[in-house]
Amino acid sequence: MDRMQQAGRGETRERGFILAMLLAVITAMGIFLTMALPSIKTQVQREEEAELIFRGEAIAGAIRAYKARTGGYPLALADLTKLSPRIIRRLYTDPMTQDGEWALITAVQAGASGDTTGLPIVGVRSKCQRDSFRIYKGKTLISDWSFSGGDNLLGLPAGTSLPAGAADAASLLGVQVPGAAGAKANTTPGFIPSAIGGGNNPVYNTPQVPPPAPQPQPQPQPQPPDPAPPPVPPAEPAPSPEPVPPASPAPS
Repeated sequence: MDRMQQAGRGETRERGFILAMLLAVITAMGIFLTMALPSIKTQVQREEEAELIFRGEAIAGAIRAYKARTGGYPLALADLTKLSPRIIRRLYTDPMTQDGEWALITAVQAGASGDTTGLPIVGVRSKCQRDSFRIYKGKTLISDWSFSGGDNLLGLPAGTSLPAGAADAASLLGVQVPGAAGAKANTTPGFIPSAIGGGNNPVYNTPQVPPPAPQPQPQPQPQPPDPAPPPVPPAEPAPSPEPVPPASPAPS
């Protein structure tokens, strides 16, 4: 009887030891996972940001191709998949949000309701409001990353109002940008746009008289070459010396 009680106590102690070991292992694993969780989240977000840039630029490129083929912007993103040959592999969703819906950038500003139905679409942006690890076009807030297929030569998205003086610069360069549609280039000699200090300033924009054209200078006449000197006659050879007779031998 005593032996059976001792055996039961031994088994209970072994079970308690195993349970303590399991609790220690689970606690250690929890600590390691807690330490690794921030780095895992960071890596996942970095990959999602790279995917967002790929998808957004793909949609922006498809919008440019759509504009080049049809002469206008699509009224819905689904229109990008209706052209043949195809201009986009598939209609990508926003990888940063659960519903995958994009915030649309339209050429015409939406009304107070924010409804963009029927408005020409020039680009997309994400609805995610998180800070980014990447810096895309100088922006560190993901919702500020705009992927536009209607960017003009000045780098402004279509539908963006121009700052003061930018329309003058666009007209001077002959660039058609939103906000300066129909503007004609100012061909007044000496005109400087207001963006760089001109505009209505009479000091800068006073017509200037072009300088007179340079007068042609007379070309010098070529001089005749000097006459060649007369040839020098060859020198006469010097006379060879006469041979000297040998001396006679002395008498013995």
